[in-house]
Amino acid sequence: MPELVFFSGTMDCGKSTLALQFAHNRSARGLQGLIFTRDDRAGEGKLSSRLGLVTDAVEAVPGLDLYAYAVDQVSRGGKVDYVIVDEAQFLEPTQIDQLARVVDDLSLDVFAFGITTDFRTKLFPGSRRLIELADRVETLQVEAMCWCGARATHNARTVGGEMVVEGEQVVVGDVSDSAAEVGYEVLCRRHHRRRMTSRSAHAGVLSPDVLPVASD
Repeated sequence: MPELVFFSGTMDCGKSTLALQFAHNRSARGLQGLIFTRDDRAGEGKLSSRLGLVTDAVEAVPGLDLYAYAVDQVSRGGKVDYVIVDEAQFLEPTQIDQLARVVDDLSLDVFAFGITTDFRTKLFPGSRRLIELADRVETLQVEAMCWCGARATHNARTVGGEMVVEGEQVVVGDVSDSAAEVGYEVLCRRHHRRRMTSRSAHAGVLSPDVLPVASD
């Protein structure tokens, strides 16, 4: 039976690489897929990974009916054997409903890849709807690591090198460019709660939430 599967994790966990691998494996067997993405680091209409791999994709702009797009491709004689969606957290909830309809009405597998929560630890609307509708939710097995070596579970946004917890939910940036004005870093829960990034840790800056240490 076709499924809607949500592959989720933090930033830097290899989700785009896995999406590209899915597309490659199926293409090698003669299958043709429809690939959607949104706000990829490589620019509009691209699906890319930090390993340097990239392929063309359809930009899932707000208001684009993904179900209608798939139906149009098939009605024009195009072959569509599956659908891949990267950066699925940025999709509108109605677009997630459309993906579910692709599975149910067109009998196509839909593989969605995205991060679950934003820099404030709040669910993205697209991710929330995927969790509500997906046949399966799979946590990616490639674990990103906090600067302390623990498993990273939270995404942090930095502005000018300092961690922030307020602002617009979607601001495009990347964990690979620490020099950017707006950047991202993956942290364990403890260091996200303490707002302690690798930069502040190396500078010896502790937040007021750090537990006191008894002196002799």
